[in-house]
Amino acid sequence: MPSIDTARILILATDGYERSELRVPRDELSKRGATVTIASPEKRAIKGWDKGDWSDTVDVDLTAKDVFVRDFDALVLPGGQINPDILRKDADAMRVVTDFVQSGKVVAAICHAPWLLVEADALKGRKATSYASIRKDVENAGAQWVDAKVVNDHGIITSRSPDDLDAFVAKIVEEIEEGRHDRRAA
Repeated sequence: MPSIDTARILILATDGYERSELRVPRDELSKRGATVTIASPEKRAIKGWDKGDWSDTVDVDLTAKDVFVRDFDALVLPGGQINPDILRKDADAMRVVTDFVQSGKVVAAICHAPWLLVEADALKGRKATSYASIRKDVENAGAQWVDAKVVNDHGIITSRSPDDLDAFVAKIVEEIEEGRHDRRAA
């Protein structure tokens, strides 16, 4: 079981990520000693979305096609409407999500990012939450949707919105320190 201060965490995002949903987990997990790497389909700065408009950028460390699950302890998927919609159409990004789900390692998705779990067929028979507007998508993927700050089902963590970031980050830390999760196939 990795300790958070030695954990290696991957954040997968692209243009249109919800600013706080990338920055808060990155910063809070880094403060606790974790090494946080940002991956995207292209190795270039990606632009965030904040309060209805484009915001600042973050640098990408690694392309999605160069991600190997064995190099990380957890995957964090920030939301925003634009970011997960672009990523779910990208084969390399979806390979990363699917590989993490199959590995039993922690996968954490907030806001609209559960769309990526829907695309990866990872929610059937699981409890999950999301931004309210994609509730029906999550349910149609076979999940039992729960209106809660954070929901964990065998190391697949979901949260609703930026308002839930404290609970989201705390659950990521807890689940990483628990270690790999045995998961039934979704």
